[in-house]
Amino acid sequence: MMGPAHSLSGAAAWLGVGAATAAAGHPMPWPVLLAGALICAGAALAPDLDHKAATISRAFGPVSRGLCEIVDKLSYAVYKATKKRGDPRRSGGHRTLTHTWLWAVLIGAGTSVLAITGGRWAVLAILFVHMVLAIEGLLWRATRGSSSDVLVWLLAGTSAWILAGILDKPDGGADWLFTTPGQEYLWLGLPIVLGALVHDIGDALTVSGCPILWPIPVGRKRWYPIGPPKAMRFRAGSWVELKVLMPVFMLLGGVGGAAALNFI
Repeated sequence: MMGPAHSLSGAAAWLGVGAATAAAGHPMPWPVLLAGALICAGAALAPDLDHKAATISRAFGPVSRGLCEIVDKLSYAVYKATKKRGDPRRSGGHRTLTHTWLWAVLIGAGTSVLAITGGRWAVLAILFVHMVLAIEGLLWRATRGSSSDVLVWLLAGTSAWILAGILDKPDGGADWLFTTPGQEYLWLGLPIVLGALVHDIGDALTVSGCPILWPIPVGRKRWYPIGPPKAMRFRAGSWVELKVLMPVFMLLGGVGGAAALNFI
């Protein structure tokens, strides 16, 4: 999938979680619903940090481009070290390590630990990074070109500061779901895990599939490309993605958000 579809699917997924938790008796305060949807939209772009042409690789200028190179090489090294006989030869690390359930869990867990140990500035940094990615993904037509980067960063920084201030209020939701003192913002890892997994599922629908299950082997392959029957797959950026899936994500997100806020 392309970046906009990934971001929309991430936001829709978190809004769906909001509807589910409301039905289960643990409704999200609206700041958590909003912040989580934006974080999940941004996190749904993050697995493509192994691809130099991806949105995330250019979102933070030289920093993200350099990190992209490192992640690509790391992913390729892990692929070569763990592949089985049935796994094909590769020339790069795209759609390997960062496109697995294990990566999603580790990144989400690391974010939660950082949020509860790093204080306000760590929370602001987490929000800022994912606000940038969410803006790049959801408003992709408006953020084309390097001249818009500074404006995106300013908007993301302002949004992160405002959201953190609202969440820090007594009923803002910093302690949503995890109410023990010292566990404020522990939930921040959840939309990040979800966003990464939604990204992987989206890529699994495309022609190449996605090795979500790694390191669990499937037959003669450890990097088995999970996906539906080939006749049901589509190419990234095709009309199926643009004309069918993206409108569906918008509809599902709207319904999920309305249900989470008890409007329906």
